[in-house]
Amino acid sequence: MSLNKVLLIGNAGRDPEIRHLESGTMNATFSLATTERYRDRSTGEMKEQTEWHNIVCWRNLAEIAEKYVKKGTQLFIEGRIRTRSYNDKDGNTKYMTEILADNMQLLGRKADNPGNQGGGYSQGGGYQQPYQPQQQGGWQQPRQNFQQQQQNWQQPQQPQGYNAPAQTAPAADSFGGAEEGDDLPF
Repeated sequence: MSLNKVLLIGNAGRDPEIRHLESGTMNATFSLATTERYRDRSTGEMKEQTEWHNIVCWRNLAEIAEKYVKKGTQLFIEGRIRTRSYNDKDGNTKYMTEILADNMQLLGRKADNPGNQGGGYSQGGGYQQPYQPQQQGGWQQPRQNFQQQQQNWQQPQQPQGYNAPAQTAPAADSFGGAEEGDDLPF
């Protein structure tokens, strides 16, 4: 058994670079910075170590990245590690490690997000994700607010001439043998 899974929370280091392939597929690449903060044991001072990750998004995720991700946008990325090789202009073999994104979520507040250009956020002042991930890395439009669903809900209507069956209370024995007058702990 094996597992290749990466979870990252960080800030975009640059605007996504978008490519449209001949097959019609879209690709977006950008860097993501994750920073670890720790206290140096010998000096006692706080130190930071930043790690840069190359993020690759395909298809729908690339479209989302194009619309909403800008330099500085705080993101949650879920994906897998891929290392590939290529030859540079001098014929030397180079290796590149990338994160293939399966899911991506915008984090932070609306005001803190440089990618905010009015789309994908609630008009009530609260922050909403522009899209929500599905199981296979696809994206779907956000669901309606629960309160809106409640307001629009109506009691189902019974057809004319329909008589609902009379409801009867279950026998006391069906609740674990409790008899009338017994003190139950709940």
